[in-house]
Amino acid sequence: MKEFVAYIVKNLVDHPDMVKINEIGGTQTLIIELSVEKSDIGKIIGKKGKTINAIRTLLMSVASRNGIRVNLEILEENAANVDGT
Repeated sequence: MKEFVAYIVKNLVDHPDMVKINEIGGTQTLIIELSVEKSDIGKIIGKKGKTINAIRTLLMSVASRNGIRVNLEILEENAANVDGT
């Protein structure tokens, strides 16, 4: 799942080298934390959240085939630290 998210996100952003993905796995639920460059957050979210919702829909489809639930979260704290603030 981590590689799937990385492939999608790295093709959407201007700074693919700054994309960081962390998986937190449980028995039935997988949480994926996504951190990108501060200037790329808008590209991941999209207008009215359409892009992030599409990514989440794709993830849910793949996860349901594997019998798990998945939750994608965008972390903003790491993006603020990149600028040194």
